[in-house]
Amino acid sequence: MTRDPLRAIGRLADPVRRRLYDIVSSRSQPTSREAAAEAAGIRRSLAAYHLDKLVAEGLLETSYARTGERTGPGAGRTAKLYRRSDAEISASLPPRDYERAATLLAAALEHEPTGAARAALVDGAYRLGRKSIDPCGDDADPLVSALAATGYEPVCVAGDIRLRNCPFHHLAEGHRDLICGMNVSLVQGMIDALPGDARTARLDRGRTGCCVAIATDPE
Repeated sequence: MTRDPLRAIGRLADPVRRRLYDIVSSRSQPTSREAAAEAAGIRRSLAAYHLDKLVAEGLLETSYARTGERTGPGAGRTAKLYRRSDAEISASLPPRDYERAATLLAAALEHEPTGAARAALVDGAYRLGRKSIDPCGDDADPLVSALAATGYEPVCVAGDIRLRNCPFHHLAEGHRDLICGMNVSLVQGMIDALPGDARTARLDRGRTGCCVAIATDPE
C-alpha cells in the first residue's frame, strides 16, 4: 500500500500522538497499550486510538503476545504490542532523492579497484566526526549529545554505549562493510575530539541498531 509521507509525518503534529510515538520508539521491547498510556499519563482508550492511527500510517508496527508470566491454558488473552516500524518515511518539497544518489556513490566506491576511494571515505567520516563535537559545551557528555544529534539513539548497556539506530540504515543493508566501516570511523572521530577521552568505537554487529558499540571502560 502506498502511503502519503507528508500525511504520515503530519500525524506526529498532535502532541499526544507524538508523545506516544516517542515512548514506543524509545523502548527496546514492544510496548502494550496499557504501558504506553501509563507512560503518557492518558487513558488506555485514548492511547489505543492514537497508537492505531500511527500503525495505519506505517509509523508503528504491531504484534501480539502475552505480557504476564503465566503460560498455557488460563494464561489470558494476548496483548496488542507496538514497536517502531522499520519503514523510513521522509518527504521534501520539491521532491529530492538523495538516497538514490548515495546508493550510486556507495556502489561506485565498492567497485573502485585501488581502495583509495574507500580510504578517503573513512578519513572523511573521521574528520566529520571530530567536527561534530563541542568539547566546551554545556552537555554532561558531549559524545552522547553528538551521537543523539546524528540520529544514533545512544543507550548504555552493560557498561557500553550501544546505538539503537543507524542513520544510514538503507545504505547499510546494501553496502554493509562500506557503511559499517564509515560508521566506526565517524564515531571514533567524535571520541578523539574530546581531550583525554579513552573510549573506543568498535564494530559489533547485532541483530538491531547500529553496527558500532563504544567501550566506556577500555582495558
